Amino acid sequence: MNADIAMYTESIGHFPSMSRKSPAIKSSGLTKAEDTVIARLKRGDEGAFDELVNQHHSALVRMAMGYVADREVAEEVVQDTWMAVIEGLNRFEGRSSLRTWICGILIHKAKDRGVREKRHTTFSAFESYEDDNEEAVDPSRFQQSGELAGHWAFPPQPWDDRTPEKLLVSQQAVNAMQRAIEALPSTLKEVLILRDVEGVDAKDVCEMLKITETNLYVRLHRARERVRAAVETAIG
Repeated sequence: MNADIAMYTESIGHFPSMSRKSPAIKSSGLTKAEDTVIARLKRGDEGAFDELVNQHHSALVRMAMGYVADREVAEEVVQDTWMAVIEGLNRFEGRSSLRTWICGILIHKAKDRGVREKRHTTFSAFESYEDDNEEAVDPSRFQQSGELAGHWAFPPQPWDDRTPEKLLVSQQAVNAMQRAIEALPSTLKEVLILRDVEGVDAKDVCEMLKITETNLYVRLHRARERVRAAVETAIG
C-alpha cells in the first residue's frame, strides 16, 4: 500500500494545498472525522491523503473489478479516482459523506472504462422489458399444482441468517459464490458489492448509482437469489 501512495503522490509531483477561497463545506452529510480530514487535505497535508488511501484503496479496487477486465485495470481506475478526488476537492460541498463522494467518482470512472472495454452492461439493457419480466426466483421453488399451487415448495432461508461467514463452509462454496458474483450483470453486481460486501448504507448506494430505493432492492434481491442458487447447487 505504501508503494501505491507513493505512486499517487509522485504522479502529481506534490500534494497541492487548496485555495483559501474554496467553498465552505456543508457538514450535513459529514462526520466530525471527515470534516477534520477534509480540512487537513485543503491545507495540503499529505499525511491526510495517505490515510485516506489506506482506508479506502482496497474497497475501491474491489468495486472497480466489478466493471473492468482485471486487477491491473482496476488499479488504474482507482489511481484515476484518487487524482479526481484531489482535483475536485474544492468542489466537494459535503452534501454526502466523503466515502460516498469518492465511491461515486470511482463508479463513474469504472463504468466509463468498462464501456470502452465493451464489458459493461448498460443501464438501458438492464431496464429492458425482457429483464423487467424476468423471474427473480426459480419457478421450480414453488408448488406447481394442488391447493398449495404458487406456494413455496423449497422456501429460501432469510439472507441475514445465512451470511457469507456462516454459509461458506467449504472452499467449494467459496469458489461457487465468487463465480456467481463475477457472473452477475454489472447492475446487479454493483449493488451486491456495495451493500453486502462493503456495507454501504442503502441511501448512499442509491445516491452513488442514481437509482431509487425500490430499484435498489429489486436489483439486490435478484443478485442475492442468483448467488444463493449457485451456492446451494455447489454444496447441495
